[in-house]
Amino acid sequence: MEPGKQTDAETENKKTVSNWPLIRRMLGLVWIYRAGCIKVLILNLLLLALGMYGLGLMGVGVDFIRYHLLADTIPHNSLPATVAKPPQWPFGLKPPDTWTPMAVLSVLAGAILLFAGIRARVNFLTAVETNKLVQGKIVVDLRARVYDKMQRLSFSFFDTNPSGSLINRVTGDVQSVRMFVDGVVLQVITLLLSLAMYIAYMTRINPSLTAACLASTPLLWTLTARFSRTVGPAYNENRSLFDRLILMLSENLQGVHVVKGFARQPEEIAKFEKMNNRVRDQQFWIFKKISTYQPVIHFMTHVNIIIMLIYGGYLVMRYEEAPDAAAAAAVGLSIGQLLVFAGLLQQFSGQVANITNIANSIQQSLIGAQRVFEVLDAPLKITSPFDPVRCGRCRGEVSFDNVTFSYLKQEPVLSNVSFTVRPGECAAILGQTGSGKTTLLSLVPRFYDPDNGHVMIDGIDVRNMDVDELRRNIGIVFQESFLFSNTVAANIAFGHPESDRERIEKAAKIACAHDFIMEMPKGYDTILHESGANLSGGQRQRIAIARALLLEPPILLMDDPTAAIDPETENEIMKAVESAMEGRTTFIVAHRLSTLRRADKVIVLKKGRIIQDGTHEELMQIKGQYSMAAQLQIPDKESLRILGENYGDTDD
Repeated sequence: MEPGKQTDAETENKKTVSNWPLIRRMLGLVWIYRAGCIKVLILNLLLLALGMYGLGLMGVGVDFIRYHLLADTIPHNSLPATVAKPPQWPFGLKPPDTWTPMAVLSVLAGAILLFAGIRARVNFLTAVETNKLVQGKIVVDLRARVYDKMQRLSFSFFDTNPSGSLINRVTGDVQSVRMFVDGVVLQVITLLLSLAMYIAYMTRINPSLTAACLASTPLLWTLTARFSRTVGPAYNENRSLFDRLILMLSENLQGVHVVKGFARQPEEIAKFEKMNNRVRDQQFWIFKKISTYQPVIHFMTHVNIIIMLIYGGYLVMRYEEAPDAAAAAAVGLSIGQLLVFAGLLQQFSGQVANITNIANSIQQSLIGAQRVFEVLDAPLKITSPFDPVRCGRCRGEVSFDNVTFSYLKQEPVLSNVSFTVRPGECAAILGQTGSGKTTLLSLVPRFYDPDNGHVMIDGIDVRNMDVDELRRNIGIVFQESFLFSNTVAANIAFGHPESDRERIEKAAKIACAHDFIMEMPKGYDTILHESGANLSGGQRQRIAIARALLLEPPILLMDDPTAAIDPETENEIMKAVESAMEGRTTFIVAHRLSTLRRADKVIVLKKGRIIQDGTHEELMQIKGQYSMAAQLQIPDKESLRILGENYGDTDD
């Protein structure tokens, strides 16, 4: 199978989008920055005009030198009229007859040098203005828009898009959209204006020679269109493969301990090399297509040069054989004019050959733009209503009324769940892996909306509340305690960055984190490594608990907060957190008996349904999943004796 053909299911299932809507949309993006684009175009046209005028002066200089060389060699009164033909001065700017030939040549050389100097300065300004436009404005603004949209998208979007793909969209794909501005729009407009000016100038020199040399141009456009259609799907596949390469790299770096722990480095290296080679082979296929197309373009431009030499040489001979300057201008062209024409044709051919790069840029930018706009166009499924119900600080009553929820409309994760937790109560959620515990907690702060039923706080459906106001009433301790690469204090105060040190330390003390924080090199000002890698699992979790408690929320969600903590630390933390739960509605996903016994209500889930609910004492009297799970954690008498000898009496 050819590397250029899309064979992956991911690529085959990708939504096919017509190019024209994308192009129109990107043109709309260009229109937003039209002032900067116009400035760059004016500078490009000025560059073009200066180059053409300098080239024209060079042709005049060649004809002037030839004329005076012949005039100095043969006596003027015996020089045949068919040989001595003065140059055609541009815009009628003929120098005075009193000037010596060297003076004229000096002025011409000075003018050419002046134009070259101005052109160098304009070239610098063009590069600066182009960079300011595309990198300083377009890329920065678009990257900020994509990141802003990602911050507001619901969790379901991230469930269906790998992190590698999202990272690539914020970085590489945004650059591809930038390429459309400076590599396509500005280049195309400059190209068209350049070709128009070149054709006009060449036609002014000699219309028939121009027509002969440019006869192959329509064929070049046809080849370019065919090339563009060929490489388009290949660029789409290239993005898909590169996403998977980034995802593989990201997962491997995050799971480096697992890889090394199972001694799987050789297998992971082999997997990465295989994917890396697929990206290489696919890119090589594109490169081979480009390498096949470009020589064809260059060959055709050389054909034009051959036509110019044969036909142009013929016109020069006719010019030289003409009886006077007027007749010569009518039937042929001078050596200087042929030199100017050759320079114009060479630049024209260079611009035509640049069509390859433009076609290449179009395909890359279209693929990148499609992926960027997929993010910008993604629906905001979780939004505040137009006129939300304002609740201020909630009392904390949480009710689930016949709630059913599924991811991606698949088999329900929660089915007909109904219960009520009164303000200040602690509800423990128990169930096997995949029973829907974390999903149940995720519905309270509206990370997702239920398919059916209602999630209510203080009798108000959470969908009728302002999302930010709702979440300010909820403190969350996730199962995986993610920390940012910042100071300990900044991580604790993440929800309220304006908090003073006293408030931060108070939250840390409640979470039993203050002591180990003070033992760190700079205390609360210690910079944490990526994801808190310089902390133990229990330390990370306690900082996460402090982060949630700092908000002083009326509702506290704790997704198995003691999973990474030893029993002794767990007991210490739970005693500390009990005081923080006073007056708060608390949900705790837990499996340990010591945690379940502290709850006012225990909800037992199985395959998304509530199969038992009640207090610990009530459920222990009923034969069922809860009592069976609890009995497995009750130590026998011999175990209690050993524990008592080592650690003193224990209630559990």
